[in-house]
Amino acid sequence: MIIVLKPDISEEQIRHVEERIKNLGLKPVISKGAERTIIGVIGEEDKIRLQPLEAIEGVEKVMPILKPYKLASRDFKKESSVIDVGGVKIGGKEVVVIAGPCSVENLKSLEEVAKKVKASGARMLRGGAFKPRTSPYSFQGLGEEGLKYLNEVGRKTGLPVVTETMDARQVPLIDKYADAFQIGARNMQNFDLLKEVGRTKKPVLLKRGMSATVKELLMSAEYIMSEGNLNVILCERGIRTFENATRNTLDLSAVSVIKELSHLPVVVDPSHATGKWSLVAPMAKAAVAAGCDGLLIEVHMNPEEAFSDGAQSLKPDTFDELMKSLKRISAVVDRSI
Repeated sequence: MIIVLKPDISEEQIRHVEERIKNLGLKPVISKGAERTIIGVIGEEDKIRLQPLEAIEGVEKVMPILKPYKLASRDFKKESSVIDVGGVKIGGKEVVVIAGPCSVENLKSLEEVAKKVKASGARMLRGGAFKPRTSPYSFQGLGEEGLKYLNEVGRKTGLPVVTETMDARQVPLIDKYADAFQIGARNMQNFDLLKEVGRTKKPVLLKRGMSATVKELLMSAEYIMSEGNLNVILCERGIRTFENATRNTLDLSAVSVIKELSHLPVVVDPSHATGKWSLVAPMAKAAVAAGCDGLLIEVHMNPEEAFSDGAQSLKPDTFDELMKSLKRISAVVDRSI
C-alpha cells in the first residue's frame, strides 16, 4: 500500500500520517520525489484498508501495490532513483564506472591501480577485503587491514569505495571504512545480512544470485528497503546456465526488464559474468548500449600475479582503451561517462 501526499503538505502533517500508520502496527517508509512525497506502508494491508486515511489533511490518495516487491516497484516510485555514493550519482544521465582489483592485496598496488583507473575516467573504486571463495584454501582477503587500505586510497584519490560484505557481523566494520556495501551473488538471499545493511543508510550494491530470477533479485532488494534503506543499486553479473564457454551467462535483457519493473538503478559486471578479460570490453559496450547505469570492472596492474580472478582482470592500458570506446558509445545513447 502507498499513500500519495499532496504537494503542499507540511512536515507536521507528514509526521501525523506517520503516527497514524505506526498506531496501526504498520511501518511507514517515506520517499520524497521531485514532485510528490510518498509513504510506503509495510505490514498487513488489511489493517489499513478499512482506515479513512484519505480523510487526513494532506493525503491525496491511497493505492494498493499488487507486486510482492512493494518499495522496489515502479508503482511505489514512478521516476528512476538516483543513488548518491560519496558524491557520485548512480542512476542519472552519467554511466558510472566502478573499477579496481578483485582483491585488495597491498597498499602500493591498490594505490597504483586506483590512480590509473581514475585517470581513465572511473568514478569509484572497488576491491575486496573479505573474499567469498569456492575453495577454503584460496586467498580469503586481508580483512580490516584491506578495509584500511581501501579507505586510505579512496580518500587520497577522491574515489568513493565499495567493498563486499559477507556476514551481518561485518556490517559495522565495513560501515566504518567504505562508502557502499556490496552484497555478492552468493549472499543475495542471506536475509539476515540484507536486513542488517537495510538498517544503515549507506548505499547497497546488490548482485543478482547465480540462479536467481529478476523477481527474486527485486524481492532481495525489498528486504533491504523494508528496513528503511532505499539506497539500493542492483547488479547484473551473469547467471548460471548450461553454457560453459563463459563463467556465467550475462543476461543483458535483465537491464531492460528491471528498469520496467523497478525504479532502482542497474549496473552490470562484465568481469564476473564472462570470466575472461578479452570478453569484458565487448560486454561492457553492449551493457552501455542496453541502458545500464554503471559498470563494475576488475583492473589489476599485473593480472598474472593477481591473488584472485586474474583471468578476468584488465590491465590499466586495456581499461583506458575501453573507457575511450565507452565514452563514444554512451554519447550515441544520450548518456555520458
